[in-house]
Amino acid sequence: MSANFEAKKVVVQEITDKIKAAKSVVLVDYNKLTVKEVSELRSKCKKAGCEYKVYKNTLVRKAFNDLGFTDFDADLNGPTAVTFGTDETNAAKVMTAAAKDYDGKIVLKSAFVDNAYVDKKGIKALSDMPSREELIAKMLGSINAPATNIAGVLNNVVSGLVRVINAIAQQKQA
Repeated sequence: MSANFEAKKVVVQEITDKIKAAKSVVLVDYNKLTVKEVSELRSKCKKAGCEYKVYKNTLVRKAFNDLGFTDFDADLNGPTAVTFGTDETNAAKVMTAAAKDYDGKIVLKSAFVDNAYVDKKGIKALSDMPSREELIAKMLGSINAPATNIAGVLNNVVSGLVRVINAIAQQKQA
């Protein structure tokens, strides 16, 4: 085997490992981006907990095929960047925002979420969903609200009782 073939096998294994570890993977066409814009995009991805990488399409296709997914074969043509997300929505949010920010220089292709192929419309729907942290915060707020309300009611009952006792005491003194 040639050294080049072995190097490609290592890259395919790296891509496969990243796909397995990621909660979401978004594929985009980045053809018209400048180097400065790519650097900005990488920075935005890093802040959002994503990783933006450019690999050869054949290597990404091989990685998906090795995992048993052939739906991405048609999308892996032309310049393709891969964004690996740490949750189900962050990569979609960053790439959808980038598509808007860079005036069509980025075109959404497809995504891989929960071991399933997601099309362009699905990516946009994912980007509109709240993140896991936001959902947890909303749930905790909903759980905490009844306890807060009960505490407020009990506090009002106790303070009302104190006012009544104080009024009775003042009446008896007078």
